[in-house]
Amino acid sequence: MRHGRVTRFYPPLLAADADVPCFDSGAAVQRLETRVHVGHVDVLDCSVPQYNNRLDTPLPDVPFVRNLGADQKKLKEKEKGAWTSLSKEEKLALYRLSFELTYPEMKRGSGEWKTVLGGIFFFLGFTGLLVWWQRFSVFGDVPHTLSPEWVEQQTQRMLDMRVNPVHGFSTKWDYEKKQWK
Repeated sequence: MRHGRVTRFYPPLLAADADVPCFDSGAAVQRLETRVHVGHVDVLDCSVPQYNNRLDTPLPDVPFVRNLGADQKKLKEKEKGAWTSLSKEEKLALYRLSFELTYPEMKRGSGEWKTVLGGIFFFLGFTGLLVWWQRFSVFGDVPHTLSPEWVEQQTQRMLDMRVNPVHGFSTKWDYEKKQWK
């Protein structure tokens, strides 16, 4: 068992004698043979206490280092005595046996925001290059029907035809004064 993870091996199961009634004939009994194979499964056992570095949980359930070496065991024995006999390095080593990080280390920000911002700028730049390439290579010139002269002629033609006179374009034109209302 390592940090609350349990690796178990489940052997193949064979349920060859499972009797299941057959509902077609009523009295007949059908034999069902099923093979189920489950290999090695890595299971997180949540019933085992876990170590977490969290600001809102100052005392984790278990110490950071669980399997102590010879030097660490000697230090733990020395811990049971007077703390005034311990040096600063020994006190720090005892702290690091119980906790991986201090509060300032947990509060220290990561540089991940730089990566995220760099990725955003990269994709914005790539999108800008793609739009620029499409503008010059894919799209042609602007159609002549979008020129101001053409739009003016088309508008006058629609007014002359009295297009949509009830609720639309022609309701906003004064035909007597020849100007927009």
